[in-house]
Amino acid sequence: MLTRLRLALTGLVDLLLPQHCVGCDVAGTAWCRECAGRLGGLRRVERPLLSDGPPVFALGRYRGAARRAVLAYKEAGRRDLAAPLAAQLAVALRSITLERAWPGEWWLVPAPSRAVASRRRGGSHMGRIARHAAEALTASGTPARAADCLVTAPGAADSAGLSPQQRADNLAGRVLVRPNRLPPAGTRVALLDDVVTSGATAAGSAAALSRARRPVSVVLALTATAG
Repeated sequence: MLTRLRLALTGLVDLLLPQHCVGCDVAGTAWCRECAGRLGGLRRVERPLLSDGPPVFALGRYRGAARRAVLAYKEAGRRDLAAPLAAQLAVALRSITLERAWPGEWWLVPAPSRAVASRRRGGSHMGRIARHAAEALTASGTPARAADCLVTAPGAADSAGLSPQQRADNLAGRVLVRPNRLPPAGTRVALLDDVVTSGATAAGSAAALSRARRPVSVVLALTATAG
């Protein structure tokens, strides 16, 4: 009930007050071109936990305007950021697709959140981004669909303050697939995340999909920490 009320109030405020860029506070847009430019430098992410998995890329470092955008979208109810952030992920994935000459349709799988966090945020925040990104990719000529098929099992704790190994142990065996929501067998899968920190979520998600015979071709995140 409180979550629905908070989301309703957020929507009312959005109607009554003009938009301001979450990165620099300029009026008239949720995410201005200048700040978006700080989240557009596709870079490879290396983490020990990800060394045996698919390639991992991020659009920017988890700092400054990029960090403010992720936090505002994820924790402060700024759902108006979903479409512009997803559009940047779509551009990056299309670039990777062309560079590697990967044919066929993409299935975009959002990284999971704990159930309590998803309820607080009014639903799967990365699921929303995956749907917007699939629409943007399809409109650009690269067919794509979203498959919100991963869940975090009960027992996983909040990862804030945990070491990389503790994060890995926290999620060990706790990233599960929902079989009825999996992409079709043999299709190309991209895992989407908001922040790569230790890489535990990406590694656990890729492993779960691999066990379900839906291997991940690439992990693409909005941001990554310094290490």
